[in-house]
Amino acid sequence: MTAAQSICGPLQGEGMTVVYKQIVPEQPFPFPWSKDEFFNAFPEARLGLPPYGIQPIDLSDIQDADLVMVVGQSWFLSPSLPIQSFFTNECIKQYLCGRSVIFVNACRNMWLKTSHAIKQYVKDAGATLVGHIVLQDNNAPNLVSVITIIRWLLYGKKEPTRLLPQAGISDRELAEASRFGEVIRDTWRDRALGNLQDRLLAAGAIKYKPSVLFIEKIGHRMFGLWAKFVRKKGGFGDPRRRGRLNAFCIYLFTVLFAVSPFGVLFFWLTYPFRHIPRHRNEDCSVK
Repeated sequence: MTAAQSICGPLQGEGMTVVYKQIVPEQPFPFPWSKDEFFNAFPEARLGLPPYGIQPIDLSDIQDADLVMVVGQSWFLSPSLPIQSFFTNECIKQYLCGRSVIFVNACRNMWLKTSHAIKQYVKDAGATLVGHIVLQDNNAPNLVSVITIIRWLLYGKKEPTRLLPQAGISDRELAEASRFGEVIRDTWRDRALGNLQDRLLAAGAIKYKPSVLFIEKIGHRMFGLWAKFVRKKGGFGDPRRRGRLNAFCIYLFTVLFAVSPFGVLFFWLTYPFRHIPRHRNEDCSVK
């Protein structure tokens, strides 16, 4: 079951019609990835420079749609390249203009900067973001989930082992995401989309992990510097930049496993001085 199917399940058979459309890149991104293919997507994803567009989507049968739900992923602390291509497509922007949009992010556990980018994409299209749902990996602590997600992305192995939990969002949590569909259905019937995000948050639409988001904010800045450094050697797929991408790979895993634990310790030592409730309200808002 996909996230879209689970959330939209309660909307079907209740006098509502759900139409699924798939976002297909002009050039496919392989799965499982090779290491080179995985890291080659990094600079363009972080800098918002999708190298390819998307294949045309037939929108003729959904011109009277009342609500649009976009389900996507985070890549390198940014929206995935297919999602970026979707929101920058002129036909899609024209279609979204004036409509209400819900974004569902299926990710490991770092979603904040993706959320900021999606808010801007929706605003640029003249649409209104009324809901934001984050489905994340809650099977393991942060560093363990790094290992399981790499095992899945590079080797296609998602199932648990004797030592490692299942990678990604658990099947149980995917199934339980149907409760968000119930919230959307009831809010639509109440004609109260302006209150949808508050109701989604009350149902657990975003599990807020302040220490992880603290690391994400630092990482996002550093990723930006690295992405620009790599791009100086060439654009997407240019073999001349492989050396810099390999250097970034070494940097990434060194920071993740040797530096980030101290960053988390620093966060909790300074926790009393941080305005977590205010940041939570801002970060989870759709405004």
